[in-house]
Amino acid sequence: MKRATITFRLDTEKKRALDAIAASTDRDRSYVLNEAITSYLEVHEWQLVHIREGIRQADAGRFARPGEVSSAFAKWRK
Repeated sequence: MKRATITFRLDTEKKRALDAIAASTDRDRSYVLNEAITSYLEVHEWQLVHIREGIRQADAGRFARPGEVSSAFAKWRK
């Protein structure tokens, strides 16, 4: 895998926390940052895929009926 160097600013407290995680896991800062960025990208890519699918369904006129919505909310309230 090709690698690139980037630079960004991070507040002091976050840098301390990052360094503490790196030290406690016997990893370097770059490893921890790469793991964090991978997790962030996975979450946001998952969300974007589902948002796009919802938009596609809405554009096709596929909406939940009121009873289906009520049923879904009733499950979440339990």
